[in-house]
Amino acid sequence: MTTPVVSELDPVTERIASRFITAVEQADFDTILNEIYAPDAVIWHNNDNVCIGPTENIRVLTWLHSVVTDLRYEDVRRLPTPNGYVQQHTLRAVTPAGDPIEVHACFVVTIENGRIVRLDEYLDKAASRPLDPYRPTA
Repeated sequence: MTTPVVSELDPVTERIASRFITAVEQADFDTILNEIYAPDAVIWHNNDNVCIGPTENIRVLTWLHSVVTDLRYEDVRRLPTPNGYVQQHTLRAVTPAGDPIEVHACFVVTIENGRIVRLDEYLDKAASRPLDPYRPTA
């Protein structure tokens, strides 16, 4: 059961935010690359302090979808910023061992010309540890 989204965003920003989350949940990577991310978008994660581009981010999302089932964003709350939005959420999924995981996270998103140009993701690394055995080593 999906929980309702609590949002105070303007309709245009809300459409971008909703399309992004839906595309991630559905593994619709073409939409993310061609319609949501700007070609030179920067994606940063607090757990490794590394900036990556859209193509590398899609590799990470592809791996995640290959490992977990029932991936979904719940408890979504969005607030506007001067140039985008902040989203708090819980990412839920099921590991190959059948164990549920819950990762509490936050996105700080910058939008220009209707596309995401920067996404800073803050997540609880400890909550994602059940995925460690499945992470690529190379």
